[in-house]
Amino acid sequence: MGFPSDLEIASKAQLKPLADIAGASGIPLECLEPYGSGAAKIGLDAIAKMADRPKAKYVVVSAITPTPLGEGKTTTTVGLGMGFSHIGKQGVIAVRQPSMGPTFGIKGGAAGGGYSQVVPMELLNLHLTGDMHAVTAAHNMCSAALDAHLYHGNESGLDMHNITWRRVIDVNDRSLRNAVIGLGGRLDGVPRETGFDITAASEVMATLALCTSLQDLRERLGRIVVGYTKSGTPVTAEELKVAGSMAVILMEAIKPNLMQTLENTPALVHTGPFGNIATGNSSIVADRIGIHMGDYLITEAGFGADMGAERFFNIKCRASGLAPDAAVLVATVRGLKAHSGNHKIVAGKPLPEDLLKENPDEVHQGGDNLRKQLENMRIHGCTPVVAINVFPGDHDGDINAIKEIAEEFNARAAVSMHFTEGGAGATELAHAVAEAAEEESDFQVLYPDEMSLRDKITTVATKVYGADGAEFSPQANKQIDNYEANGFGNLPVCIAKSHLSLSHDASLKGAPTGWTLPVREVRASVGAGFVYPICGDMRTMPGLGKTPALQHIDIDADGNIVGLS
Repeated sequence: MGFPSDLEIASKAQLKPLADIAGASGIPLECLEPYGSGAAKIGLDAIAKMADRPKAKYVVVSAITPTPLGEGKTTTTVGLGMGFSHIGKQGVIAVRQPSMGPTFGIKGGAAGGGYSQVVPMELLNLHLTGDMHAVTAAHNMCSAALDAHLYHGNESGLDMHNITWRRVIDVNDRSLRNAVIGLGGRLDGVPRETGFDITAASEVMATLALCTSLQDLRERLGRIVVGYTKSGTPVTAEELKVAGSMAVILMEAIKPNLMQTLENTPALVHTGPFGNIATGNSSIVADRIGIHMGDYLITEAGFGADMGAERFFNIKCRASGLAPDAAVLVATVRGLKAHSGNHKIVAGKPLPEDLLKENPDEVHQGGDNLRKQLENMRIHGCTPVVAINVFPGDHDGDINAIKEIAEEFNARAAVSMHFTEGGAGATELAHAVAEAAEEESDFQVLYPDEMSLRDKITTVATKVYGADGAEFSPQANKQIDNYEANGFGNLPVCIAKSHLSLSHDASLKGAPTGWTLPVREVRASVGAGFVYPICGDMRTMPGLGKTPALQHIDIDADGNIVGLS
């Protein structure tokens, strides 16, 4: 009999009442708002009511640059959180809510996997408590107000060729990437070109993730820029008089969701900003609650350490005021061999036979990526721990090669088998993280607020990505000049590039050198609070493949969900 599916494992979970989970974590029961038996909202008044409780050690989980094989950041986050209970400590995890687009597309869900899952996994991967839909509604409310503004005379003088606000939907639909609206008669609106992004790419989602309170959310929504006049003056959601209504729509969505793992470890699930054009981290308000819920708060940052962790350090921590005590860097034998560039790996096809053979030299060759990501942790003053996510069939020699790379950077390394063994398989990792978190932290952001936008971009490119520098197109230079003239120059930068390489070029594996980062375009998410340079072709609306996951998801005769992964 083969290894059971995630859904089969999750269906056998022995859940505790969420009131018991909350009570054991110090959440006042009056702050708990149940949404059925599987999830509950936590009122924001819990932040003040829990402020006198001891602070947990703050741990971020990131990884080597992703490969088609998957490195297992979410499973490691969940497994580590559960692993702490096996060494007599209380772990709490904080993760993003999955987008239903990828869930029904090719990626599948994001509840973890194997015996390291957040449950109920069906609830987490689908509607949960409706936060995604609230973000969609708030965003599109702004879109509707914008087009009504144009229809009624465009009093603000918006340049029809410089409107930056689009619409969103939580579905993979490539046909909506570019659209013409307002067709029909005069009463049907002003015809113009626009398009749709997926909800996870909405600036409203990033704003929700980075706000610190309901009032802060309201103010940030007002700062959202929907477009510019011909003179380059920004027009905001506040000027359209829509920011207040957007905040009202999001009043429930701002509250973090409480769930639990297979082993009843508390799990905070909140917000899901895209990891390529936004922060790729769960919310600040969830962390402000979670930091007082146990001994260790473990939060996941999307993609590799050059992206999600860099944004965690320089955007999220800058906004939250929280500083990490340790960082986990997930690595796999197969992933590092893929970074050697010696294998052609295609998602959905059998792995090359040579990839599965013992070859420590190849691990060291691809290990340049791990070395650079460890360096990226160190330059932020954060103590790293390498989590070796072990797969069945991995060889001891290859695993030891990863440990040798960690030793080069005086970093701890621990084998973790959380996927197949749950928390018990993550005890070695839990011990290593606990030791690392006790070391004196020297956390620091990479650049000051007052540094120019060009210098911020160049700093990240050279120090984090390993580039020789950054090259700005005429359009990018013009946009940067306009942003700084409008007072946006003090914002941090969130560089949109390929997540499959340390560089902007997905084909460059390992730790490429001798290249320059091309900045094609620069956009501003003023409400969220960052500027994002675009370096390459960024898709903000995925498309469905020929055989997407939605073809296999169904309900059986008893009304149970089947085929969800």
